[in-house]
Amino acid sequence: MKDYEPNYSGEIMMKFANAVNMVHNVLLPRIYTAGCMVDATAGNGRDTAFLAANSPDDALIWAFDIQKEALEKTRTCLQEQGQEKKVRLILDSHANLPLYVRQPIDVAMFNLGYLPGGAHQNTTQADSTLQALEAVLTQLKAGGLISIVAYPGHAAGKLEHEAVRRYLSVLPSPIFAVGSWSMINQAHEPPVMFLVEKVRSEFRERPAPC
Repeated sequence: MKDYEPNYSGEIMMKFANAVNMVHNVLLPRIYTAGCMVDATAGNGRDTAFLAANSPDDALIWAFDIQKEALEKTRTCLQEQGQEKKVRLILDSHANLPLYVRQPIDVAMFNLGYLPGGAHQNTTQADSTLQALEAVLTQLKAGGLISIVAYPGHAAGKLEHEAVRRYLSVLPSPIFAVGSWSMINQAHEPPVMFLVEKVRSEFRERPAPC
């Protein structure tokens, strides 16, 4: 396997106050050698493209969204980078992830909320997000990482943030390391980043298919 150089941008390096940029910086070292990754909320395609641009040539990325518009934006973003062959675009809820992703997962990203520039009523919901998290945690490799960016500044986002925090706070500590981060001097309930590392593999891990 050849060596992969970091694909940093000035925006990612400088703006640590942006939760998504923080996530990118934290995940980069794991992405360089990842084989299977999930973008559970494709949205405008930024996270999917980031995974594709910084992973090995033979990596596979699964990108989920329930909105066709979001997947079209993601496809365009990938085509501009020449990375579309690495990615499977899935027009379905991330709650149905186990129907598609059968192999162990190295990295998964959740950027919750609504599509930037889209209708605010079309937002991620706590129930399906927790189902998707459960699925990813089950298939996550030991050493694998999950990032979740939640947006408690709107009504549905506040409920979703609280549900995600409750769920993550009771994960068994011998198996998972879980942390959170947010800006404490910003008004209007800024985004919250959660990071989960699977340190052991006993959490209902699904074996690789024969």
